[in-house]
Amino acid sequence: MVTNTRRAKRHEGEPEVVELNPVFARPGEATAIPKFDFPADEALPETAYQIVHDEAMLDGNARLNLATFVGTWMDEHASRLYIEAADKNMIDKDEYPQTAAVETRCWTMLADLWHAPDPRNTIGTSTIGSSEAAMLGGLALKRRWQHARREAGKPTDKPNLVLSSAVQVCWEKFCNYFEVEARYVPISLEHKVLDGHDLEKYVDENTIGVVAIMGVTYTGMYEPVAQIAAALDRIQESTGLDVPIHVDGASGGMIAPFVQPDLEWDFRVARVASINTSGHKYGLVYPGLGWVVWRDLESLPEDLVFRVSYLGGDMPTFALNFSRPGAQVLLQYYLFIRLGRAGYEAVQRTSRDVALYLSGEIAKMPAFELWNDGSDIPVFAWRLREGHTANWNLYHLSERLRTKGWLVPAYPMPDDLTGLTVQRIVVRNGFSHDLASAFLDDLRDEVAYLDALTGPMPAEGHRSGFHH
Repeated sequence: MVTNTRRAKRHEGEPEVVELNPVFARPGEATAIPKFDFPADEALPETAYQIVHDEAMLDGNARLNLATFVGTWMDEHASRLYIEAADKNMIDKDEYPQTAAVETRCWTMLADLWHAPDPRNTIGTSTIGSSEAAMLGGLALKRRWQHARREAGKPTDKPNLVLSSAVQVCWEKFCNYFEVEARYVPISLEHKVLDGHDLEKYVDENTIGVVAIMGVTYTGMYEPVAQIAAALDRIQESTGLDVPIHVDGASGGMIAPFVQPDLEWDFRVARVASINTSGHKYGLVYPGLGWVVWRDLESLPEDLVFRVSYLGGDMPTFALNFSRPGAQVLLQYYLFIRLGRAGYEAVQRTSRDVALYLSGEIAKMPAFELWNDGSDIPVFAWRLREGHTANWNLYHLSERLRTKGWLVPAYPMPDDLTGLTVQRIVVRNGFSHDLASAFLDDLRDEVAYLDALTGPMPAEGHRSGFHH
């Protein structure tokens, strides 16, 4: 069974039925509905609504979820537009030509935002999320490498991709599903991100590309794209290998243009062939929406683009999915024209200000030591200060905060740093200074409670609260 929580699994002794509250039961209705089998009879919509509503109520409060990067708030106009567009299928470009036109406008705007040499003559697409977008970027790298190898009369059976050991899990999936060797460059206390150090040990003639992350999932730190490109320039000078870069800008792709506009990480860096981002992260749209844009038409091999006759029309498509919602694309366009550059800058700077405020206050607490401060994307992590206590750890603190409604993950760092446990906060639109102050009050209270313990807390059964 594929699931990520124990609650989602069917467990021994779980009741087979959902019992109805007598207040909601109607004359002639069953008072219990099976959980795992199709009900034999209909239920009134009010009854079915109440059952599902009560189930969903058991989820955490999304606004207090400091673990997720995914957007949890949009304004009432966006919510209205979402409902109006819920029936639009993004793949039916002949049936919904205006939604298709809006999609093209959005990725063209992103190409311009990311300094593509000729934004009107590049190519991009929306996706279900940035994971699909990243995989499409990886597929384009692999296919370009295969074409070049075949033209040179060389084998194409051993492609590899160079990435940080702190890479998001979608890249592990890409390498597994599409048979590409993943070459992980380990992060360390000296090299907290992939920064070009020792890159020549990982790159060879079978390398399809290097992935640079603008906002590492574990900590939120940027990987220095220009510095990685300079290392690849030196490798080309000595070996002749011309290795492109794909930028995984799942979060930073919608932060850096507004908060660090002078930082060269995008198509201003000549080696960058493609960039992906999440519309549903700092693009500020409800899940799930991603985007990927290529530097130019030549960067996306034409033989990856399917041209199919669907519902009476010719439709070019490059996607892992077929039918998917069109509503989020319209929501993205709504935000682009609603906020503009000035609005996005205001929102993203406010989120970063809140992150810097939080990290600054947490750094003052004797129990903690910051890993980073949230000055890249508004995400930061901290560790328990060495020698502070033997009675509790960050997993205990995460559990205590959960009792107050706050979801703050604790998890081990990736390979070579697995002995180091950190906690991470993601500040998103809607998490205000007031909420941040309320969180700090609860954090201080829980640390004081744990510090007052006269003996150690149990350590059995701890699970990482970290999900990509």
